[in-house]
Amino acid sequence: MTTKDIVYIALFAALTAALGIVPPIPTGFGINITAQSLGVMLAGSIAGARRGGLAMVLFLALIAIGLPLLAGGRGGMAALVGPWSGYVLAWPLCAFLIGVLLSGRKDANVWLIGAVIAFGGIVVMHAFGIIWYAVFSEIPLGVAFVNNSIFIPGDLVKVVIAALLTNGLRRAYPNF
Repeated sequence: MTTKDIVYIALFAALTAALGIVPPIPTGFGINITAQSLGVMLAGSIAGARRGGLAMVLFLALIAIGLPLLAGGRGGMAALVGPWSGYVLAWPLCAFLIGVLLSGRKDANVWLIGAVIAFGGIVVMHAFGIIWYAVFSEIPLGVAFVNNSIFIPGDLVKVVIAALLTNGLRRAYPNF
């Protein structure tokens, strides 16, 4: 692993932690929409599969040892075993998958980048999160799916932000 790899991993773990400071948007259902999944999307699309995935593994490890890095200042193992933890536990896979799907696509336009980020950062993350939520809460999968729908508008905004940032960086720094 090179110094550049270590810097990218640390940078995107730190960025994801910093996005937890952004005030969450309350939904009125006891859960909030946070900016942290934007860090996952950016880690995969900018740092790449391996570095992005490892950044999220590092982030989860820091949470597991008790650092309050999740939105709302949550940390510790208890933060990783609640009904909504499936989303967070999917982050390494999501960042890795986004990176894999964008690797070798230096000429990808903002629409393709957005589609890939939406697939990894919404479809995959929500699939994992919904299943976890349904199993943990002992509710039907359909109910979990409907309850999850509150997150989609915010996630679409994050996809647009991530796609525009990634596209801009790729155009400004073609060899990054």
